[in-house]
Amino acid sequence: MSHPAVLKQTPLNAEHRTLGARMVDFGGWDMPVQYTGIIDEHNTVRTAVGMFDVSHMGEIEVKGPEALSLVNHVSTNNAAKLAVGQVHYAGLLYAHGGFVDDILVHKVAEDHYFLCVNASNQDKDYEHIASNNRWNCVVENNGDRYAQIAVQGPHALETLQKLTKTDLSAIRYYWFKDGEVSGEPARIARTGYTGEDGFEIYVAPDRAAARWSELLDAGREFGIKPIGLGARNTLRMEAGMALYGHEIDASISPLEAGLQWIVKFDKGDFLGKAPLEKQKSEGLKRKLIGFEMRGRGIGRDGYEVRVAGEPAGWVTSGGPAPTLNKNIGMCYLPIDKAQPGLSIEVMVRNQPVEAVTIPIPFYKRVK
Repeated sequence: MSHPAVLKQTPLNAEHRTLGARMVDFGGWDMPVQYTGIIDEHNTVRTAVGMFDVSHMGEIEVKGPEALSLVNHVSTNNAAKLAVGQVHYAGLLYAHGGFVDDILVHKVAEDHYFLCVNASNQDKDYEHIASNNRWNCVVENNGDRYAQIAVQGPHALETLQKLTKTDLSAIRYYWFKDGEVSGEPARIARTGYTGEDGFEIYVAPDRAAARWSELLDAGREFGIKPIGLGARNTLRMEAGMALYGHEIDASISPLEAGLQWIVKFDKGDFLGKAPLEKQKSEGLKRKLIGFEMRGRGIGRDGYEVRVAGEPAGWVTSGGPAPTLNKNIGMCYLPIDKAQPGLSIEVMVRNQPVEAVTIPIPFYKRVK
């Protein structure tokens, strides 16, 4: 008799249950999908401040005198351009040019890089990096050493600043500082996955619950709320941010996904470079484009997209966009069709529903 797999829990699992979160199996993790409701939580992040448990995300560290060589070999962006304390977004690719994962590379020191990776990919990413380690670097799979809390929204800085002496306004977007939160060590990064300003804090797992409740108190005057995975998805979708397993996977290249800006062809050799150069010189056959539903219905992930009645592509992510009050999505279409303003049909429960292609991102915050 087979037993169901035991779900992994973050150090904040008890907090979510106390707050009445609806919990779901998310890639083998027991995670909150919503607390008060997806639209309410989404709007809280856009207008006030929300906090997310992202402790399920993975952390891989690469250390040693030649750490840069390994990081630059396995990822698409050029880590040689990073200053200490700077972060960039990159693709981790297979030799054929498809995604192992998308990652955030933090430069901690000249000989130390800290990679934040997707939860369900952590072990796969670690094996991939370790198997390409020709430079005698130390590669550590350190997800269990860190809990991660994201604070996002217009009042994120004011909320977190109450708990730290680190001057948060001095941390630029996509930079980080090793400082303290509530007098205890924390890595504070000004990154995020919502389209809003905000911070991710990395703390010791046994201190996560204390930080969580302190943040709830600190943000009370601004209307802070805990935010589940449901609103995390609608927020990142409005901001046009890729999700592994949807916009990107092993069969998709960064060029097709509209992520050519994270591919630095001039930095020397890296995994997947030759196939990407070939794809670039021969021309792309398909590309990611946004769409807006015109008819009644929601274009969900995996739905077929038709052009002039003929099957042409598929929806990668789709759903309501609470900020825009529309139903939106992203889809892959042949390159000649992946232009804004094209009438398309999304097959919703085997019925064609009218939609139109539009540029990504759908939402940009006014700075």
